Amino acid sequence: MRRIALISALIALSASPSLAQSFEGNWGCRDTSGAKTGIVTIYGSVYGFASTTPGDASSGTGTVTGYQDGVAFNDGGLKATRSIVAGRVIVDATHLAALQLETADAIVMLCTPR
Repeated sequence: MRRIALISALIALSASPSLAQSFEGNWGCRDTSGAKTGIVTIYGSVYGFASTTPGDASSGTGTVTGYQDGVAFNDGGLKATRSIVAGRVIVDATHLAALQLETADAIVMLCTPR
């Protein structure tokens, strides 16, 4: 019985770093009111954001720096117009993971895998 518990604990611990680095991909984003705000796509060290609002200056591309728990936004529309500095991967009950976009002061968007 102890062996099974030990093996289960080791598997869970070994899987958590891979889940923490799963920020790449397409994410559908909503603001704090639950309204759709757009889609952010992250691959490697670049991102693209497509806003649901036509002509929104935050749409476009930029660069990111990857970290264990998410990314830091270096430049681009999200940083310049919405002051978003970080995207953290968090646990989500429905989608297993979500990307939480943050300014220096608050969480402004929650993005789920697409």
